[in-house]
Amino acid sequence: MNMKIAFVGKGGSGKTTLSSLFIRHLAAEGAPVVAVDADINQHLGAALGLDESEAAALPAMGEHLRLIKDHLRGSNPRIASADTMIKTTPPGEGSRLLRVQEDNPVYDACARPVELDGGTVRLLVTGPFTDADLGVACYHSKTGAVELCLNHLVDGPGEYVVVDMTAGSDSFASGMFTRFDMTFLVAEPTRKGVSVYRQYKDYARDFGVALRVVGNKVQGPDDLDFLRAEVGDDLLVTVGHSDWVRAMEKGRPPRFAALEGSDRLALRTLREAADATYERRDWERYTRQMVHFHLKNAQSWGNERTGADLAAQVDPGFVLGESVTAGA
Repeated sequence: MNMKIAFVGKGGSGKTTLSSLFIRHLAAEGAPVVAVDADINQHLGAALGLDESEAAALPAMGEHLRLIKDHLRGSNPRIASADTMIKTTPPGEGSRLLRVQEDNPVYDACARPVELDGGTVRLLVTGPFTDADLGVACYHSKTGAVELCLNHLVDGPGEYVVVDMTAGSDSFASGMFTRFDMTFLVAEPTRKGVSVYRQYKDYARDFGVALRVVGNKVQGPDDLDFLRAEVGDDLLVTVGHSDWVRAMEKGRPPRFAALEGSDRLALRTLREAADATYERRDWERYTRQMVHFHLKNAQSWGNERTGADLAAQVDPGFVLGESVTAGA
């Protein structure tokens, strides 16, 4: 299978921990994985075992936006320059596409291999929100690099792209939430924990987004009953206390094979649920939604910002898909 998978949830829900466990699970089973930390609170590197200095040294995608744009636009005649590309700019004839297992200038600049005891994954990070950004640009300029890459990324058979998303509901305006085959929403058994679920559910319903809930920090039958009452059949699995995770959070994780059996079973269930959406992949709808949100962003701020008619960037005959070849 080949899947794009998002982990979402409010800050503190445990989404980064869960996404890192899922990435380790895929790597341990030999699957090629591109892991993306799209949260401005950059914690995925540490959750994957990097120490503070290694995590701090990861190159920020937001710092390489020009390079990313130049590479992706390729020879697409509808995109006059990198300056006219915004985060929602869709690919067209002549655009360069990204593949999970290739080497390219974007990965050279932004991706770093992370050795896990089950294998190696490629890690990309948006970069933290810094003092220099305050009052100058909102942090969406940081996550814009991730969105552009996802718009141009084609994952092939047996490959996975796992994205630890920014907390809350920030991805709705740009349509980034529609970029995934499966969205796992991590929710604690609290009112706040399920409030983000309700928001996501409303948007997901309108756009055909596959959404399942992972109950985290579930301590007993009362917690389970609460989540079942609040999210119903969308509840896929629940996760409770883990000594392995506790050790990982202290920076001393044992071998991944020592993860508790119940958590290993939960991770297997996540993968099976994600893989099951493969048969429902609809590249035409995916491309149509990409264009919909691009036109929306172009009209609301993009045309004014760039001084160009960004609707002209849409290639009406282009459909992204596994059989599409990259541009020159």
